[in-house]
Parts: sequence; C-alpha cells; structure tokens
Amino acid sequence: MKNPLLILVAGGSASGKSTVVQEILDRAGFDDVIIIKHDDYYLDQSNLPLEVRYLTNYDHPSSLDNQLLYNHLKMLLEGKSIDKPVYDFVNHTRSNEIEHINSKPIIIVEGILILENEKIRDLSNMNLFVELDDDTRFIRRMLRDMKERGRTLENIISQYEKTVKPMYHKHIKPTKRYADVIIPNDRKHEIAVDLIVTKIKQILGEKI
Repeated sequence: MKNPLLILVAGGSASGKSTVVQEILDRAGFDDVIIIKHDDYYLDQSNLPLEVRYLTNYDHPSSLDNQLLYNHLKMLLEGKSIDKPVYDFVNHTRSNEIEHINSKPIIIVEGILILENEKIRDLSNMNLFVELDDDTRFIRRMLRDMKERGRTLENIISQYEKTVKPMYHKHIKPTKRYADVIIPNDRKHEIAVDLIVTKIKQILGEKI
C-alpha cells in the first residue's frame, strides 16, 4: 500500500474550510478518508481555573500542541493508529474523550493555523487556503459559537475584537504563501475544486 496522502486546509475562523473539504470529497467520490480538526489539539488547560481558561487566545500558535499533532501525523503516515484528543470548547480544555483513528489512504487536517507550523507543512502533499472576507466570517462565527459553544454575544464580540481579527491578520492570513491553491469562498469555486480533485487522483495514482 502506498503512503497516505496528507492535505492541509487552512483559512480564517468560519471561512468555510469544512464545507470546501466536503465538496472535494463529494466531487471525487472519496470515502476512505480521515478528517482531523486542528482544534482538537489545543493544549490541555484542566490545571487552570475556568476564569483563566476564558482568557485563552485560541488564534495564537502557542495555544496548540503541534508536537503531539506532528507525532500523530507521522504515525498515521506510517500506517499506524492514533488516539486523538477531543477538545471541549464549553469548558475550554480537553475533554476526557479519546478518538481512536486508524490510518487511511487520505488524511485531511483543517484548522486556522495548520499552515503556520513548518514541521507539519513538511509532511504535507498539498496545502489549501480557504479565503473569505472578515465581515462574513464574523457573522458565521457568531452564529456558530452561540449555537454550538454556548457563548454569549458580548463574549463573542469581545473575543473577536481582542484576538480573532488581529491574530488573523498577524498569524493566519500570512500563511497563504504556503498554499498550493487559494480557494475564494465568497463565490462559486467549482473550477478550483475540480483542479484539486484531479491533482489528488494524480498523486494517488488513480485513473482519471
């Protein structure tokens, strides 16, 4: 069996990374795929009081356990299994849950800062960046965090102004230079998706 294909998908918070990934998989007809959220590799904060955890800057590279992710990706690329952490965004720390994952032919890792780490980039076969304007991302993020993460509107706005927006322009947007393909998510992007699918199949050695 050939070594698995690793694809990294970056972009600002709520830019539509997961939607684009699903479009690629649907268009290609792939189903034997691992999708890993970089978010699950935020550092464990169970030793800190909740009021301190609230202050975590999740948009800074230092908030992530990239060494653990690197080790796990190396194992998956070698055909081994991993026990992936699961992050609890309500309590701002890792949950007690562990997800056992077996290696598969295609591994996709998505996250706002996934292209920031050089060691992880060096493992990758293809890097994608999903781009969307700040205002649309903020609205999407607001709706998501209120519905899925139990955040108040005041908390969301405060976090966006203090960390999300400035960190995007400082740490996330600059990683576009490492992307093989930049996908604009404010309009139709069928051509970009088709090109990506064709390249994936080429790398996998499939008949197109």
